[in-house]
Amino acid sequence: MAAHEVRSRHPGPVVALVVALLFSGAISASAASSTPTQTSVEPPFGASLTSRMLRLTEAIVNDSPGSAINLFFPRAAYVAMKTGEIPRPTADYENRLVAFFYLDVGAYHRLLVGHPATVFIAVNANPRLAAWIPPGACENRVGYWHVPGVRLVVRRGHQTVSVAVDSLISWRGIWYVVHLGPNPRPRNVGTVDGFAVGAGIPGPGGGC
Repeated sequence: MAAHEVRSRHPGPVVALVVALLFSGAISASAASSTPTQTSVEPPFGASLTSRMLRLTEAIVNDSPGSAINLFFPRAAYVAMKTGEIPRPTADYENRLVAFFYLDVGAYHRLLVGHPATVFIAVNANPRLAAWIPPGACENRVGYWHVPGVRLVVRRGHQTVSVAVDSLISWRGIWYVVHLGPNPRPRNVGTVDGFAVGAGIPGPGGGC
């Protein structure tokens, strides 16, 4: 399963994209997250995850990343995790994580849409790949659950295909997207992770 790189329709530095998003108010929903107090509750892999991934797929189909920003890891939570571990965590959140999410939604849209119909079928996830990342690991002050390579399975015309969501991590018992496309990547362009014909294989395991 290879990553598919797709250039943004609006080329330029990732930072410039985020400045535009900030002025448009597009990321305000995630920025308005609740008190940054984590729990050790592992999020479920049933109907709640399917519902969230359905909404993510709808955002991809409609090329509307702003409509899915409340599925993205909350800014206050990220700042709580990273303060003292990396320089300027708020800027990293806005200029890198959210910016890549917007670029990636566009890239996934261009790969999956443009056919007679693109319809969500299912989530293909392997709960055994979920792991608790303890405080102090991976430059994080706060622990969290992590699961890699959850797959969105869709019907594209008459063909079933799937793509990966590179990383979901937990906040207070809920799964959030933190990387849609692959992380890291060689260039600041929207990139589709793990395209495959059929449902594909979740994972691989590991990472944080």
